Parts: sequence; structure tokens; C-alpha cells
Amino acid sequence: MSFKLTPPFDKFPTPVVNIPLEEGVLGRTDKRGTILLDKDMTDPKQIEDTYNHELVHAVQFRKGELDYDDKAFYWKGKKYLRSKIDEANENLPWEKPAHANE
Repeated sequence: MSFKLTPPFDKFPTPVVNIPLEEGVLGRTDKRGTILLDKDMTDPKQIEDTYNHELVHAVQFRKGELDYDDKAFYWKGKKYLRSKIDEANENLPWEKPAHANE
């Protein structure tokens, strides 16, 4: 008889990198699921909130729900042209779940 073991660790760890980001941007998640946090953030609550927000996006990438390129975002198969959206809009379908944690 066989059985399946579940490892006691995350099989897909999410790397976090502190780097300088452009003015007004606290965090970003790249296509590989790496969370990029602005290196100048010092408030622990702001760091935690930004990390939690970006972690939602990392999971969305991992599940294949979210993708992007230079011209568009792709959410669950639907294309959103960057030229026609405000990328900071909290009502974008991939942003709603990330903002729900705040």
C-alpha cells in the first residue's frame, strides 16, 4: 500500500527582493512570482501590507490566472491593454483580491 506525504514546507517558496522602485510604487511581483519591495520602506506595517498584497499576485501567477507583457495584462484568459487601463486601479479583477487583504 502506498501513501502520499505532504512536505512541511512550501513547495514553491516566494523570493523577496528589496530594490529601488519608481516613485509611488511600494511593491511589484514579476512573472516568475518574485516579490519586489521598495528598499526605502521602513514602516513595518507598510512592509507587511505590501508583502501580503504582492503575495496574492504571486499566487495568481503561480495558478496561471495572471500574466503580462509590455502591451497587456492577461487575467484568466482575458486581455487588458495597458494603454486602456489605469494599472493602479484597485477595481481591476486581479487587484480586487489583493486589496481585500488590506
